[in-house]
Amino acid sequence: MNPTRKPFSTALRLLLACTFGFALLAAYAQEAPTQDTHGIVVANMDRSVKPGDNFYEYTNGNWIMRTVLPPDRSRISVFSALADLSDKRTAALIEEAAQGNAPAGSSSRKIADLYNSYMNEAAIEAKGLAPLRPHLDAIAAIKTKRDLSAAFGQTLRADVDALNNTNFHTSHLFGLWVAPGFNDPEHYTAYLLQGGLQLPDREYYLSDGEHMREVRAKYQAHVSAMLKLAGFADTDARAERIVALEHAIAEKHLSLADNDDIHKANNTWKQSDFATKAPGLDWAEYFRGAGLSQQSSFIVWQPTAFAGESALVASTPLDTWKDWLAYHLIEEYGNALPKALADERYAFFGMTLQGAPQQRPRWQRGVVIVNRLLGDDVGKIYAQRYFSPQAKADAQAMVSNIIAAFRQRIKALPWMDPSTKAEAQAKLNTLYVGIGYPETWIDYSAYEVKADDLFGNLWRGNLFNYHRNVARLGKQVDRKEWSMTPQTVNAVNLPLQNALNFPAAILQPPFFDPLAPAAANYGAIGSVIGHEISHTFDSEGSAFDSQGRVRNWWTPADLEHFEAATAKLVAQYDAYKPFPDLSLNGKQTLAENIADVAGISAAYDGYRASLTEKAAPVQDGFSGDQQFFIAFGQNYASKTRDAALRQQVMVDSHSPGQYRADEVRNIDAWYAAFDVTPGQTLYLAPADRVRIW
Repeated sequence: MNPTRKPFSTALRLLLACTFGFALLAAYAQEAPTQDTHGIVVANMDRSVKPGDNFYEYTNGNWIMRTVLPPDRSRISVFSALADLSDKRTAALIEEAAQGNAPAGSSSRKIADLYNSYMNEAAIEAKGLAPLRPHLDAIAAIKTKRDLSAAFGQTLRADVDALNNTNFHTSHLFGLWVAPGFNDPEHYTAYLLQGGLQLPDREYYLSDGEHMREVRAKYQAHVSAMLKLAGFADTDARAERIVALEHAIAEKHLSLADNDDIHKANNTWKQSDFATKAPGLDWAEYFRGAGLSQQSSFIVWQPTAFAGESALVASTPLDTWKDWLAYHLIEEYGNALPKALADERYAFFGMTLQGAPQQRPRWQRGVVIVNRLLGDDVGKIYAQRYFSPQAKADAQAMVSNIIAAFRQRIKALPWMDPSTKAEAQAKLNTLYVGIGYPETWIDYSAYEVKADDLFGNLWRGNLFNYHRNVARLGKQVDRKEWSMTPQTVNAVNLPLQNALNFPAAILQPPFFDPLAPAAANYGAIGSVIGHEISHTFDSEGSAFDSQGRVRNWWTPADLEHFEAATAKLVAQYDAYKPFPDLSLNGKQTLAENIADVAGISAAYDGYRASLTEKAAPVQDGFSGDQQFFIAFGQNYASKTRDAALRQQVMVDSHSPGQYRADEVRNIDAWYAAFDVTPGQTLYLAPADRVRIW
């Protein structure tokens, strides 16, 4: 559940991957709510708060009050403990690999060499800027706009996931996503997405608020500092031109909310169309530089952005573009360069944007790099070591129960036409659910890793990933392919594959505890499972049929009802204001909010069915239903620095934890469980409660 890229469902939510939203929180978390008992953590609650006034504070208030943010974190959450545990386990696996006498080129040796190349700070300092120099020289040698177009193509990387908002605003001019086709889900297709920005989102450039103006001023100073450290002259003027160019690019970008309309994104362009639909860039040279000259067509996610950015290539001076290329290169590989550059990079992106005054320990950052570039090799060992066959079987049983509950909910919908219900049931029939670890693993044999070459390892790793994806274009889709590693604390829905992934690292306490009452398990991991299943039918997932094809399978009346219900949810979340000058964007977070509402409803039904008419055990005076909802609320315990919270609100598809926990106000059973009455803050009249699935 990563709130900013991004903690259940941070690019769109592309394969269309809809994560639970743990990734961002997990990325910055260290301490988290502890669980000394098997079930809800009563010690974390603040029972002086009425559940009907603030359910988030009621379930997490004491934990929030006693928890202090460490200086190296911009956010900590309930996912943090698991993320840290996964990092420690991964580090131990890496250490084992390093201590062994694995042969050169083996997976164990690659894991150890990649990690050691990051940890060897002395070697990084000794090399200085030398690894960067050939690439900067190549940029300096650009003489014409034709050369520039080829250079843009050479920088293209498969670094975006449109449905999951992964690197959605890529620092490259455009981003490539290789995934099942909107119109041909049996074969991998090339998607191109808008890019060119270094800040998290277009609003960081376009917002006229005082806070954003201050951020932009600090960003321009940061750009100048990075260029100066890399040996450039006249850096203030260069930085001013670079930021002005990025501002112009931001004006061409679609907003995050607008990107979620799959039908507007479904634009097939032949390679020959680009010159007329987006003139300005030499597209033949661009595709040649990208190694895509033989690719006949692409799905262009944001046509207006492509036309606008291409026009900027023609109208902006060549030297400005060369400075832009150089700066983005330096920024992208700043963590592989001398400490002065790495520290300046963190000072802006860590301190200014996230508010964390101190970096995480270097070993943890090293684990992140290994997981990014060799994640499946680590994952094989992790799954064997830490995920038992019994845990897999238990999780599969819970998933089956919640899918069955969803079937019943669809069957009972009074407003849905039988033909639409049949299509919805067909999606559940073909849904693939991956538990713990994938059935096939990435082959990294073509990726060369050297123990003394961090920059080269990162460069070759990015190229390996790009070439691996390009090689898949036109080939048969593997519907059981995973988008996450077993050591990832998250979960994901992949609409184009009609598939779900639940990695091993999230299938353990406090989310999934075999010794806990069913109420707590269904409220915690069950709501996560329900959330991911629900993405199959959210505002994005509902655009895809059971084969992953973009197709309208709704009757007009059913679609009208669905859109009316989702409009109520948009309005509900638009009303939340984390800051006096900043509200949530209900349209931007709609898919995730739908999944939360529908997910907890299905999980609750699954929980009640699991009782088989037996009475639920009471824990600390709380009934089974109360435990279910408290466990759900405790999923979202978090503390976040203001800067990080602002970023989340602006760029994340997930609502902040407080508002996700308070989503219970739409569930009838919650009112009965806690005797919530009119006049309490969260109370909604029955007619105002959002019911979608």
